[in-house]
Amino acid sequence: MAFNKLSKRIYTKRDITLGTAVSFGITDFIGGGGQTIIGAWMLFFYTSYCNLTATDGAIIVGVGKIVTAIVGLLMGGFTDNFYKHRLGKKFGRRHFFLFIGSPLLLCFALMWVSGLNFWYYLLTFAAFDAISTAVMIPFETLPTEMTTDFNKRTKLSTARMFFSASATFLATFIPGQLFRILGQNSPVPFFINGLLFAIIFAIAMFFTAFNTWERPVSEIATDDVDEKESFFKVFAEDIKAYFSTFKIKSFRKHLAIYLFSFTGKDVYNTVFTYFCVYVLGVTATVAANVLSLSIVGVAMTLVGGFLIIKFGPRWLYMFGYSLMLLMLVAYYLIAKTMPEHIVALLFVVSFVYQIGRSTLEFTPWNVYPFIPDVDEIVAGKNRAGVFASVMTFLRNATAALATVLVGVFLDANGFVKGAKTQPLGTQHAILNALVFGAGGLIIIALLFALTFKVNKKTHGIVVDEVNRLKAGGSKADATEETKSVVKTLTGIDYANVWPAGKTVKGNK
Repeated sequence: MAFNKLSKRIYTKRDITLGTAVSFGITDFIGGGGQTIIGAWMLFFYTSYCNLTATDGAIIVGVGKIVTAIVGLLMGGFTDNFYKHRLGKKFGRRHFFLFIGSPLLLCFALMWVSGLNFWYYLLTFAAFDAISTAVMIPFETLPTEMTTDFNKRTKLSTARMFFSASATFLATFIPGQLFRILGQNSPVPFFINGLLFAIIFAIAMFFTAFNTWERPVSEIATDDVDEKESFFKVFAEDIKAYFSTFKIKSFRKHLAIYLFSFTGKDVYNTVFTYFCVYVLGVTATVAANVLSLSIVGVAMTLVGGFLIIKFGPRWLYMFGYSLMLLMLVAYYLIAKTMPEHIVALLFVVSFVYQIGRSTLEFTPWNVYPFIPDVDEIVAGKNRAGVFASVMTFLRNATAALATVLVGVFLDANGFVKGAKTQPLGTQHAILNALVFGAGGLIIIALLFALTFKVNKKTHGIVVDEVNRLKAGGSKADATEETKSVVKTLTGIDYANVWPAGKTVKGNK
C-alpha cells in the first residue's frame, strides 16, 4: 500500500511553489558541496596526510573521473528508457534512482580516512563519484519533467543554484572552522567534514525524491513500449542518441561554454590552496576562509534568476567571465609585488572573483533544461537524460584531464610532498597554473558565449511550435519567425525538423 501511494505521488503533477523549488534544489548540495570539497581539498589532503605525491593524487582523481564518465554515459539513455521496465513504470524512470542512491551517498565519508594506501583512495573516490553521477543525471532532468514554462523552470534552477552556492560556501567555511578548532596539521578535520556532508547528501537526495514528480509514461512522446527489448539493443540506440546531440547547434555551444568555464574553475580550485600556502605564505586556515567568500554566490543566485529572465544567458556569461579574468590578473599582481596587508587584499580580490564564479556556475545549469526542448523539435521526443549524460560524461572527462595535468605539472616543477615550503620554481608553476591555466580556459568559454542565442523569447517560440506540432498542426503553417529561430537554435533547416507523423500518444 505504501509503495502504491509513493508511485501515485511520483506521477502526480502539482504547482511549483517555493516549497517545491526548495525540495528540488536542495540536492545540489551534492554538486556544489561535494565537488567543491573535492576540488579545493582532495589533492591537498592526499599530499599532506596520505603519503601520496601530487601525481598519485591526480591519477586517483583522473581514474575515478574516467569510471564516472562511463557510468554517466550509461545512465543517460538508461534513465530515459527505464519506463519500459516494471520498476521504472512503478517508481518513475528518474525517481527510482534517486531513492536507491540516497543511502549510498554516505560513502563520501570513507574518502577522508588518512594513512591508508593508494588503492583504498582510488576505490573510495571512484565509488562516490560514480554513485553521485548515477543519481545526479536523473535529478538534472527533473525541471524538464515537471514543467515546460520558462519562468517556472528558472525558479527551480535558481533554487538549485541557491543551494549549490550555499553548499560551496559551507564546503570551504566549515573546514576553515575545523582547522581553527582542531588544528591545521591534523587529518581529523577532513574526516569530520566528510562525514557531515555525507549525511547532508543522503538526506537531501531523499527529500528531493519524495517532493518532486515526473511525467507519466502516457505523456512521453515515444514509440510503443517493449519491455523485452534487450539491454544491448537499448545501449546501442543510446550510443547513436549521444552522438546525435551534437547535431544541435545550441547544445554544441552550451557544451563548450560549460566545459571550458567549469574546467577553468577546477584548475583554480585545485591550485588555490597551494597558491595561498606556498606562494603567498599564508596558512591553510586563511585559504579556507578566503574560499568561504563563495557565500556571495547565495545572493548571486537570487539576483541571477532575475537577470537571466531580463537580459538572457549571454549577458550573464559576459559579466561573470569578465570579473573572473580581471581578478586572476589581480592575483598575479599580488604574487609578484607581495604588498603589505596581503591578507586583506586577498579577501577583496577573492570576494569579487566569487561574484564572477557564482555567475559561472549559475548560468549553464539554468540554461541546460531548455536545451532538450530545442532538441525536441528535431527528434520529436524529449531526451533530457541523454543530454545530461553527454554533459556529465564530458565534464568528468575534462575534470579528470585537468586534475591529472595539474598534478603532473606540479611534480614536474619540483613539488615536494608534505613539505612546509616549496622551491621557487614550483611557486612560479603554481602561480602560472592559477592565472594562465584557469584564465585561458575562461577566455575560450567567453568567446563561445558571445554567440549564444537561447533566451526566454527564442525558447518560448520553439516550445510553442513543438506543442502545435504535437497537437497535429501542419509544418506548412509555421511563421517565418519560427522557421528562423528553429534554424538559429538547432542549426537545421525547418523543413528537416520534426519527424513526419509524429504526435504524442494522447493526441493520436
